[in-house]
Amino acid sequence: MKLTAIPRVSSITKEDFLEHYFKPQKPVVIERAIENWPAFDKWNLDYIKEIAGDKIVPLYDDRPVNHEDGFNEPHAKMKMSEYVDLLKAKPTKYRIFLWNVLKEVPQLQKDYNFPDFGLRLKKKLPMLFFGGTDSYTFMHYDIDMSNIFHFHFEGKKECILFAPSETKHLYKVPHSLITHESIDFTNPDLDKWPALKKAKGFKTELNHGEVLYMPEGYWHYMEYKTPGFSMSLRSWPKNPINFAEGVYNVFIMRNFDILMRKLQGQKWIDKKNKKAIERTAKILSQ
Repeated sequence: MKLTAIPRVSSITKEDFLEHYFKPQKPVVIERAIENWPAFDKWNLDYIKEIAGDKIVPLYDDRPVNHEDGFNEPHAKMKMSEYVDLLKAKPTKYRIFLWNVLKEVPQLQKDYNFPDFGLRLKKKLPMLFFGGTDSYTFMHYDIDMSNIFHFHFEGKKECILFAPSETKHLYKVPHSLITHESIDFTNPDLDKWPALKKAKGFKTELNHGEVLYMPEGYWHYMEYKTPGFSMSLRSWPKNPINFAEGVYNVFIMRNFDILMRKLQGQKWIDKKNKKAIERTAKILSQ
């Protein structure tokens, strides 16, 4: 794979952001965008444990998709206080994702605001993501094709991105939002996955207080180098084609996939994984 460093700026005006990153749909890391937030000084794992320790949280690991799993169904649950203790004690594959701040811990809203990057942000959908050392997400893109601002807190997190134009090289699984789950994007076997040799992407490491902008429909892989957490704020896709794809993903693709899992079971999952390899090989041979 050919991975180049994501551009970094210390700060940026909304005019420059719109002109140099949003309009051309290019990622960027903004290093000092939230130093005026109370969250910049307050948000760490101990603080989350203090104010949300009694909350029961859904946990996910890196096991392959199984037909018996519901859509976004957690693999385990525990109290947030226990989960934070686990994160600090040892590496764990358990992650939290799509944890709604507004719904779960309303008082956290006092610690941040909605920055003006020139895009209208979805104020009802601030989501938190947690992970332990070496835990990771599969390479995926978000179902609604939104523009995403990913704010990181505590520790370090490695991010690998690909533009939608690189999908043909990534072994995308049909009727889903992921690539083939056997691929290790931090150290891919290029003999087994030869199309990745042509894939051109981006890479960065996020530190506390930094913000990563991910354009509409961008593929992203996240790996926690140390225990930490992030918050994502979103803006609807502005490209009409991407907006239509987001609507299709939410209302048609997702429901079709759920139906086929019920009808065909694991056979459906295996068929999709096989098709991902076949389709990518066909494109590679052209």
